[in-house]
Amino acid sequence: MRATAVRRTALAASAATLALLATACSGSSDADGKDGKDEKGAANGSSSAPKTPAKALTAAELEKATLAQGDVKDTKITKAGPADEVPADGVKVDKEACLPVAHALSGVAQEGAVATTKRKVIDEPKADGEKSLEDAAKGEGADAFKDAFNLTSTFVALSSYEGAAGPDAFAALKKAGADCAGGFTATVAGTPTKVVSMTEEKVTGGDEALAWTVTSESDGATTPLKLVALRKGSSVATFFAFNLAAAGGEDVTFELPTAVVAAQDKKLA
Repeated sequence: MRATAVRRTALAASAATLALLATACSGSSDADGKDGKDEKGAANGSSSAPKTPAKALTAAELEKATLAQGDVKDTKITKAGPADEVPADGVKVDKEACLPVAHALSGVAQEGAVATTKRKVIDEPKADGEKSLEDAAKGEGADAFKDAFNLTSTFVALSSYEGAAGPDAFAALKKAGADCAGGFTATVAGTPTKVVSMTEEKVTGGDEALAWTVTSESDGATTPLKLVALRKGSSVATFFAFNLAAAGGEDVTFELPTAVVAAQDKKLA
């Protein structure tokens, strides 16, 4: 298959998803105080709510606990900008029970968040002689596209809550993931995205953690996404990951962003 055809397939498969991913980079500004473990924790997502109300991290404390450049090897970590902002009321669903999932996919904190930080974590291209983005753009074959775009972008939203609101937010997302396993449609900033399925995966970290492979569909082509939720005390982090080569139907390994999850878990410890 020629590179142009591969690129066309990828764009058809992921146009709506890319729009959702772009808007998922919503980050509150520093000015308003709401910025954008490995084998540890509960893998089954069962409740581990604290027996006593947990104190919410302040905006400053949350900022210190948020991922920064150098925390995850071979990635570039940046803050989400004001232009990426998505208000909670800008996310609509055809099934109300699925709203917590749509919020997580859009980087929107659950109701009651005291402070939120948001980051984009993007794989750095491998400097090992593989085809570059420029090669792919010149149309030097499907392999060039596969090599150049086999990079994962992960959007991380970290929110702090007061008392039981953190465990409650995590529980709401857990329930929504189960209720919406058969799919739903989310409209983010006016762009609809059809989710056809949510399949739970194993993940560890924090006091409790959950993960799913989320499959979206556009024009008959499906796109795999990864969604992870992690709770540590009264703080909840969500991770939304996307791989363009996988979206284009390429046979690439696209797994949960475990290194990113582990690094965030470590900073919350």
